[in-house]
Amino acid sequence: MPPNETSDVKPGLTHEQVVGVAGRIDDVRVAEIIATGATIEELEEAVAWASGESDVMGDLRLRASPVVGEVYEILTAEEKLADERD
Repeated sequence: MPPNETSDVKPGLTHEQVVGVAGRIDDVRVAEIIATGATIEELEEAVAWASGESDVMGDLRLRASPVVGEVYEILTAEEKLADERD
């Protein structure tokens, strides 16, 4: 691509960005989140849902972008597994 043209390609998240927003999570989940292609904004939204900050949204979260939903599922998978074991 010529140097003067812009691209719609967004740079992906880094390990540091994911940990900075999501907190201490294992490297496997960090890699899964990065693999979704989520933006920092999408990650922040998913983290807000996972931490209950956006609970007032109720089922509206289901209407969010598929990427946000995917990141949310990654963030909460461990909790869901623990609930199933109880």
